[in-house]
Amino acid sequence: MTNGKIISISGPLIIAENLPDAKMYEVVRIGTWKLFGEIIELHKDKVYIQCYEETQGLHPGEPVYLEGFPLSVKLGPGLIGSIYDGVQRPLDIIYKESGSFIPRGVDIPPLPLSKKWHFVPMQKPGIKILPGMKLGFIQETESVKHFVMISPHLVADSTLVTLNDGEYTIEEPIGSIKTESGDVIPLYMTQNWPVRRSRPIQNKLAPDKPLVTGQRVIDMFFPVAEGGTACVPGPFGSGKTVIQHQLAKWNSADIIVYVGCGERGNEMTDVLMEFPELKDPKTGRSIMERTVLIANTSNMPVAAREASVFCGITIAEYFRDMGYKVALMADSTSRWAEAMREISGRLEEMPGEEGYPAYLSSRISSFYERSGKVVTQNGEIASLTVIGAVSPPGGDLSEPVVQATLRVAKVFWSLEASLAYARHFPAIHWLNSYSLYQKISDTYFSEHVHQDWSKTREQAMTLLQKEAELQDIVRIVGTDALSEAEKLIMETAKSIKEDFLHQNAYDDVDTFTSAMKQFYMLRNIMIFHETCLNLLSNRTIKTVDLMQNPIREKIGRIKYLPETNLEKCNLENEIRGVKAHD
Repeated sequence: MTNGKIISISGPLIIAENLPDAKMYEVVRIGTWKLFGEIIELHKDKVYIQCYEETQGLHPGEPVYLEGFPLSVKLGPGLIGSIYDGVQRPLDIIYKESGSFIPRGVDIPPLPLSKKWHFVPMQKPGIKILPGMKLGFIQETESVKHFVMISPHLVADSTLVTLNDGEYTIEEPIGSIKTESGDVIPLYMTQNWPVRRSRPIQNKLAPDKPLVTGQRVIDMFFPVAEGGTACVPGPFGSGKTVIQHQLAKWNSADIIVYVGCGERGNEMTDVLMEFPELKDPKTGRSIMERTVLIANTSNMPVAAREASVFCGITIAEYFRDMGYKVALMADSTSRWAEAMREISGRLEEMPGEEGYPAYLSSRISSFYERSGKVVTQNGEIASLTVIGAVSPPGGDLSEPVVQATLRVAKVFWSLEASLAYARHFPAIHWLNSYSLYQKISDTYFSEHVHQDWSKTREQAMTLLQKEAELQDIVRIVGTDALSEAEKLIMETAKSIKEDFLHQNAYDDVDTFTSAMKQFYMLRNIMIFHETCLNLLSNRTIKTVDLMQNPIREKIGRIKYLPETNLEKCNLENEIRGVKAHD
């Protein structure tokens, strides 16, 4: 390790000298505590270091050591079910060894070194090595088969010499390859990958399938595609974290990576306490058996927020390369942007809008653009979906972080504080949000759920838009000025909002709704509207009388019917039989 020395300290930013061999984004150890840092700028004989630990107590003159490699994550068996901080230090192991607080300079391997894994080969000696080739697998959990792949770093045109079945630790070779030059290189179950570089793929494909989340307002009205990107902006208390938790629990991806980037400690604690208790709807086992958590809370060092985001996306790419559908939740990218603003200010860079660095947009884009549906190096089709929460001050959607995110994200879920305060969750506003994957979603659900999916959704959205227009009249002159047909629109829109869009995350049944049940729920409301509209052609019938029909209450209670009673959710015949005198 090359030895330099500190010449200046400004919070998480450290300036050092006498490091002529330093490289951009190289990892360094700082001071007598060996604090963890990364070089973010080079100026002649000076290096600027972003320290990922508390720098209080450091002083000029202390040594700085180059580690010789960029900021990287260790990828291999042991990732699933783990809880890391922003730079992939295992928090559960640190807690057992050091208590509730992370000691400075702690250096604990991210993957268990002594644990034996049973490796099952999938290839035979003598074959040519191909990029990303699956050598074999480990049954890491009951839910996840962890494939051991050829690292993209390995030399091309190599031949597999040995590959052994058996029990191995991650430090023991499982086989070997021979290069063209005759060198024999041992094979291990792990890889190291720099977090700022995306993992290689063969090709990127256009998304063609929605990511089913079980959240009705999302799947029906504002879907996100597998391999897509979504932005969840909203003011404090509007339910960003609730939505992120729900998506992490119930979406149809195979692997979940949840990054708590600058979240408040109590919210991250909720995740850590809830997830091990949750039952995976696919397997009936703990959802942690297919989840990786990165907990970088707001009271942890500011600079590590950026590292946590890129650490998470690199782990997600690794599982994508195995052929899995992966979903990454980042909560919240605003905290990451604030960390960039602080470091940029300490670097004395020319500020952009609201003090954020001029490269804010490109940095956010470099994160979201690593999503996508792809053909992996080994020829499999897999996807990585990225959903990021944004916390603009006061809910101001013109704020730079929101605008930079909206330029790259294809789905916008607009959270409204007024809905959250009215206890309407998810608090996604149905008129302000949008999805550019709507056509993909309509095509898929029309083929796999019901041919009237798109038609029913469009009818419901039209009614919600008309209701918003009628609300302006009602505020001025009251409901008496409306015709009976317009009153029916108001009542139907109310039913859509209360009986369909409102969803109780704490109810065992209502927390998740399958696509078929969603369709039945919304179609029941629309058929009831159509039936009532026909009955209103009789001038003696009033909307208020039709709304008292018992069938309306039955429609509202469908959300609490278990999925096992799916046939009972279709009330079409019963609704069409409603008569004026009922």
